[in-house]
Amino acid sequence: MKSAPFSMVYFSTQPARIAEAVAAGIDTVIVDCECLGKVDRQAGADTEINRDTMDDLRRVRECTCARVACRINRFHESTAREIEDAIAGGADEIFLPMVRTVEEVERVLRLVAGRCALSILVETEAAVEGSHRLARLPVSRVYVGLNDLAIDRGSQNIFQAVADGTVEQVRREFSVPFGFGGLTLPDKGTPIPCRLLIGEMARLECSLSFLRRSFNRDTAGRSLQPLVPRIRAALLQAAARTVEEVQRDREEFLRAVACSGMAKGVPA
Repeated sequence: MKSAPFSMVYFSTQPARIAEAVAAGIDTVIVDCECLGKVDRQAGADTEINRDTMDDLRRVRECTCARVACRINRFHESTAREIEDAIAGGADEIFLPMVRTVEEVERVLRLVAGRCALSILVETEAAVEGSHRLARLPVSRVYVGLNDLAIDRGSQNIFQAVADGTVEQVRREFSVPFGFGGLTLPDKGTPIPCRLLIGEMARLECSLSFLRRSFNRDTAGRSLQPLVPRIRAALLQAAARTVEEVQRDREEFLRAVACSGMAKGVPA
């Protein structure tokens, strides 16, 4: 299984910061319109809920030539309208969250009708269990959302799905670009150091991750020009490790997860 070039998906609606991010090497900007049911679903969790709009999408589309993605709401009665609005707003790619069945993805694929790429988020137990069937569909990219998956599974640790092999199991099913979690600077990240997450991403031959809350916090007030290449360099270094180094880093990651005891707050 050969991974595609690593894609960094940056959450932002700020034109100036987007221009800086793209110049620094970020390839995809995502406008996050998912809000349906998130307040209740993530109640008490240390998460970030965006409320971007289609106006934000149009503004982002106008300000960059980079790939623009839009995360819509989970499949519901207004999905068709959201898809039309996202495509009209210039989205090159739609991310469908909280997937539960093959049938809903098939319906969304029919609605998209090849007018843009469709990617899915595996963040429910139903999607994990049905991943072998989802993998047969012509989706563009797959991302495992650790926060919502932990909530759906009733897990006490958001990184448990990585530690216990669940993410690896899902990853084996898909040949399209795949990722999980979120990235920040290699020397940052809490409760799990980002360098260890990078190690796991490299071990699983991931080629996709989100740059979101922790990245924005750790880079606030700083130029992105030297920082994004640091992340790419760390990814390349992790991919070049020996078998012994991969095993050593995996063991360190497992110890860090066991010690964290946290169920909320993935660095994404």
